[in-house]
Amino acid sequence: MGKPKRKHLPDLSRLAQPGAEIAVRVTPRASRNALEESPAGLRACVTVVPEGGKANAAVLALLAAALGVSGASLALIRGNTARDKVFRIT
Repeated sequence: MGKPKRKHLPDLSRLAQPGAEIAVRVTPRASRNALEESPAGLRACVTVVPEGGKANAAVLALLAAALGVSGASLALIRGNTARDKVFRIT
């Protein structure tokens, strides 16, 4: 997966506070890469398969681009193999 285009992502910069935890529901093997914000929470759709951490890396890249932070400042703290994941901004 290449670097996500910023114009196709929601602006989540208001959530980019150090120590903040962000819950995301992930759909792997989707038809397109997308990050959607709704009243129910964040939903990430990625085109890669959930093998070897590929889907986690794709979600991390999408989330980092939407937050306006580097990928190194995000850490997956819960849900390594689950669809519901929690990331922390370090």
